[in-house]
Amino acid sequence: MFETSTADKQTVLVVDDAISNIKMLGEILRADCDIVFATNGKSALQQATRMLPDLILLDVVMPDMDGYQVCHHLKQNPATAHIPVIFITALDSIEDEEKGLQAGAIDYIAKPFHPPIVTMRVRNHLELVRHRKRLKMLSTTDGLTGIANRRRFDEVLHTEWHRALREQEFFSILLIDIDFFKQYNDHYGHLKGDECLQQVAEILQSCIQRETDFLARFGGEEFSAILPNTHLEGAKAFAQTIMSRIEQANIPHEGHGSFGKITASIGITSLVPTNAVTLTDALSFTDGCLYEAKNAGRNTCISRSFPSSR
Repeated sequence: MFETSTADKQTVLVVDDAISNIKMLGEILRADCDIVFATNGKSALQQATRMLPDLILLDVVMPDMDGYQVCHHLKQNPATAHIPVIFITALDSIEDEEKGLQAGAIDYIAKPFHPPIVTMRVRNHLELVRHRKRLKMLSTTDGLTGIANRRRFDEVLHTEWHRALREQEFFSILLIDIDFFKQYNDHYGHLKGDECLQQVAEILQSCIQRETDFLARFGGEEFSAILPNTHLEGAKAFAQTIMSRIEQANIPHEGHGSFGKITASIGITSLVPTNAVTLTDALSFTDGCLYEAKNAGRNTCISRSFPSSR
């Protein structure tokens, strides 16, 4: 009844053991946001982790796990710690309010509900969420190419690595370097060099076929890709597509040592993460593969399984 599928709406998770309260909040808020709900603490934690809503309205008094406990668990989980929580409660003492704020809540909505107050408070907090997301996007986007930057790469690498570790799935990393790019800048100038980076970024983005695959500008003329749940052969096929499309773009490069057009060298590593291996180990190993590709004459890829995964 309260779940809608409007793509541009923000999502609010309402947690209350009283269905009547959920229905009332659904009616009040349905014009401003998508509403999902849970009727107990355990379900609320599952929903929050699975859906990552923009805001959580959380009842304080519930039978199995009270709102303070739920809020504590939300804030302890890195995946949900950023989600703002508003307590909905009939408790009105200073001590109760202090306890809620200490648990990590940002606001209170009192019962019985006053619809205009509920609407304005939720709207205000959702607007703050929108602003935070815009700032987050700006801080994690490469200003020249428009794709993710190194900071965002590090965040995604950490998240996907631990997911693969938990699920014991294969995980592949690619480092992609434009061949003889210094010579390109020397020959054509830095403005043309910027245009070249933008063109290559567009080509790389066109190679991404799955929502889970991730592309970033690693730094300078180097790009990176993360391919979750991907074996070495799949990562090699992806790299071959990249190299082929870059060559087919026929971006002229008459600089010293070049192939007459822009090409790329790629290093690939694939592994199933274990607690004995660090992210730094895997990234360094991938960089070694890229170094081998350059020493092999460039315009090639070197792919290797991480030693512990052979």
